[in-house]
Amino acid sequence: MKVGFIGVGNMGGPMCRNIVKNTNHEVIVFDLGAAAVARCTEAGAKAAGSIAELVAQADVVFTSLPMPKDVDAVALGAGGIGESARPGTVYFDLSTNSPVEARRVAEALQARGVTMLDAPVSGGVVGAEAGTLAVMVGGDPAAYETHLALLRSFAANPIHMGAVGAGSIAKLVNNMMAFCNMAAAAEGLMLGAAAGIDLEKLATVIRTSSGGSAIFQKFGERALAGQFEAAFALDLAYKDLHLALELADQLNVPVPAGAQTHNLMRMARGMGFGRDDSSSVVRVYEAAAGRPLSSRSS
Repeated sequence: MKVGFIGVGNMGGPMCRNIVKNTNHEVIVFDLGAAAVARCTEAGAKAAGSIAELVAQADVVFTSLPMPKDVDAVALGAGGIGESARPGTVYFDLSTNSPVEARRVAEALQARGVTMLDAPVSGGVVGAEAGTLAVMVGGDPAAYETHLALLRSFAANPIHMGAVGAGSIAKLVNNMMAFCNMAAAAEGLMLGAAAGIDLEKLATVIRTSSGGSAIFQKFGERALAGQFEAAFALDLAYKDLHLALELADQLNVPVPAGAQTHNLMRMARGMGFGRDDSSSVVRVYEAAAGRPLSSRSS
C-alpha cells in the first residue's frame, strides 16, 4: 500500500517516520519545509514534488496541518486531495479542526469518491516521537477498522469516536480541559510564590496530591525552570481553545473556565509570547505580580 503524508513538521514528521519504521508500506511525503522532508526521506520515505503528485499515487493520505484553513486548502483547493485523489482513496486528517469544518470537507470529498476521517492526535511531540499518541477518529467504521494497524504504527491509543466530527469534538474537549488545568496550575504556583514557600517542595506536594495531573507534571517543570521555548506553541493552543469555544457557542453550553483561560492566552499573546510554549501563560501572572515565579524564571 502507498501512504501519502502531507505536513511533516514537529508532529507530522515523527508520525510519518514511525509509519516508515513500523510498516512495510511505501511512504510518500510533501511539506513546504525542505529540512522536514529531508528528515523523512533519510528515514526511508520518498518525496513528492507537489500535493497533487503525492495524492495521485497514494491509497491512504494523512495530513498534519496547523490551521483549519490549511486543511481546507489541501483537501479542497487547486491540486488538492479532492482534485487529485483516485476514487476509493481514504484520507485521515490528523490536524485539530472544527467538527463543522471536518464534516464539510468530508461531504465534499465523498462526492468525489474519497472517504475522509477526522483523526486529531494528543500526546505532543514527545508522544509523536515515541509512538504513544492517542488518536481520536470520527468517520466510516469500516475504513477505521481496515486501517487500524496503520494507525497503531504511530499511535498507541486509537479510538473510534463515531461519525465524522466526533474525533474533533473529543480533541477540543480534551484540550480545553488541559488548558484550563494549566491556567489553574499557573495561579496556584504564583500564589505559593507570593506566599514565600519553597516552590520545588510545593510542586512535589501537588504532583502527589489531588491537584496533580499530567498537565501539571509538564507545566510545572517548564514554568519553574523558566523554559518557554515552544514544545506546543501558545498560538496553536489559542487556536484550539478558540475552536472549543466556537463549539460551545453552537451548542449553547456555558464554558466560563474555558473563556477565562482563552482571555489569559490572549493576554500572553499580546505580550509577545505567541510563538513561545503555551506554558507562557504563567508570565501574565508574573507581570501582574511584578515578580518572577522563581529565581530560575525569566
